[in-house]
Amino acid sequence: MQPIQRKSLAQDVADTLKHRIKSGVLALDSKLPTEPELMEKFGVGRSTIREAIKNLAQSGFVHVQQGLGTFVISLTGHTALDEKISDADFAEVFEVRQILELQIIEKACQHRTTKHLRAMTKNLKERWKQAQAGQLNACIEADIAFHTNIAESCGNTILAELYKTLSIHVTRFFSQAYTGTIPFTQSQAIHEDLLKHIEAGNPGLALQAAKKIIGTL
Repeated sequence: MQPIQRKSLAQDVADTLKHRIKSGVLALDSKLPTEPELMEKFGVGRSTIREAIKNLAQSGFVHVQQGLGTFVISLTGHTALDEKISDADFAEVFEVRQILELQIIEKACQHRTTKHLRAMTKNLKERWKQAQAGQLNACIEADIAFHTNIAESCGNTILAELYKTLSIHVTRFFSQAYTGTIPFTQSQAIHEDLLKHIEAGNPGLALQAAKKIIGTL
């Protein structure tokens, strides 16, 4: 029997917004309320709202347009896939993630741009900062953002979207599996090696680093 999964505040907010989108309360192409409006409506902080919106975006329900707002782009999102993943055990989720990640990293060595590399570097610095501070949730968020940016740099939008969908569930697992940030400090050097090899465009060494990371999970 699997342990009961406790939802975070961000997940509760995301689930409520998903229900409103699916039921038509929030129509296709409509704009979501602003962050302050959502904070007041749900009685939560800005970071919770941002995490909920990120969840909705990764699930394919909304699209965030910088400077304009967040818009509903689908009434169903990746619902079928999300449900399939939710019903799977974590061993299956990680097996699929590993297969995707190795393919993504190989392609990222060819297609990454300076913009992607800057984002990955920023993610790793934040990962290290939060790991040293013992801030587990922020550390996990930075770790997932690093790997997601690698996926976005691979040049294949379908692979990237699949990876983002899986990452929602991986984030939840990390939050349940880890009680501190020591595993993240211990694996920081390997992550930095991975970034170095992607930047150098060396898929062989990048894959070696990725397999070491997978082995630490």
